[in-house]
Amino acid sequence: MRKSEPADRLTSVLRPVRGGNGFEEALEQILQVIRLGLVPGGERLPAERELAERMGISRVTLREVLKVLQEQGLVESRRGRYGGTFVRQRTPTMGGEELRRRIAAVDMEDTLRFREVLETGAAALCAAHGLTDEGAERLRAALAATHDAPLDDYRRRDTLFHLTLAELSGSPSLTAQYAAVRATVNDLLDCIPLLVRNLEHSQQQHSALVEAVLDGDTDAAHDVMREHCAGTAALLRGFLT
Repeated sequence: MRKSEPADRLTSVLRPVRGGNGFEEALEQILQVIRLGLVPGGERLPAERELAERMGISRVTLREVLKVLQEQGLVESRRGRYGGTFVRQRTPTMGGEELRRRIAAVDMEDTLRFREVLETGAAALCAAHGLTDEGAERLRAALAATHDAPLDDYRRRDTLFHLTLAELSGSPSLTAQYAAVRATVNDLLDCIPLLVRNLEHSQQQHSALVEAVLDGDTDAAHDVMREHCAGTAALLRGFLT
């Protein structure tokens, strides 16, 4: 059985940057934190000192990163005893035109295929190797959170459910890659409306997936996740055309 819990949810994304690209890599990591909903809108990012230490950069570089994010309307700075840098509430931008603009910056088909490889791999690993009792409880809790989610918070909790599965796979490399690709997918999903019928179907798949993982049924876990990823891909392609 593997260790089921990282130090905290930000461990999946925040890590020491490589030399030479400290600003760019730090910006990418904090953007992932925001796009994945690891710090929800309205809540505060970790203190500057902690962020700088976790990414291995100077506070001067970090402040440059936060300035860019503030200029883009993604965070805001508040002063006072309870001040700090807060993530701003995100307002989804609907419509095919905005979706096309964002897709122009990425290879959508490559992104969707890579996501499927990582997701099906994580599901199969969890089923094949089994989860600790604590890990199983984390997965059930993440599933329950999606069932209880208000519509405007569904995608964030859905992201956390999938990220939990990646973390429980026992591969930090897989988790880091998944966090990056899911941040890109979320940028695209923000452009299309939430469809209740689609969410109901997704929830059925989530439940079947958790059941397969906890039963140790590797083939079923892989197949359910592949179908789930295909549904998201079809939705994005449909709105794009």
